[in-house]
Amino acid sequence: MAIHPPPPPSISPSQMTLLRIVSTMAWSDGHLADEEVEVMLDQFSGLFATNPAHQATLRTELRDYMMQNIPLEELTPKLTSVAERELVLKLGYQVISASSRTPDEDLINQQEADAYQKLVTLLDLPEDMVTQIEQSAAIPAAGLVDHMTAELRHFIQGE
Repeated sequence: MAIHPPPPPSISPSQMTLLRIVSTMAWSDGHLADEEVEVMLDQFSGLFATNPAHQATLRTELRDYMMQNIPLEELTPKLTSVAERELVLKLGYQVISASSRTPDEDLINQQEADAYQKLVTLLDLPEDMVTQIEQSAAIPAAGLVDHMTAELRHFIQGE
């Protein structure tokens, strides 16, 4: 019996790439908590769909793709503009900055730092731009998903 990938969700290819890269960064420490998935699904389905029925369908479609941990090397070449690369870097930095699970853990653990450095290298943005993005990405962890959603909404509406 052949295993077939799930059908693609009803979002644009660029939206899918953004979602997958953010998910891959969330996976970088080897753990994606159910709570993180639910919050991201709520936010992304609300961003990519306008009515409740489509949002519910989209949540199901996106779940399958968020659970896949795809290498950054496969995803970053799909980014078609500098604006997409900048947004991905900012969202990736925010995801790893918000992932400590206990007060004793470092804000960014070694696995996350390594994944982030790989992302920086793959995106090939100027060093001063990377520094500026990191500084602008510093937000309270409690508002991470809302902030990410606002960033994505702004980017999508500007396409």
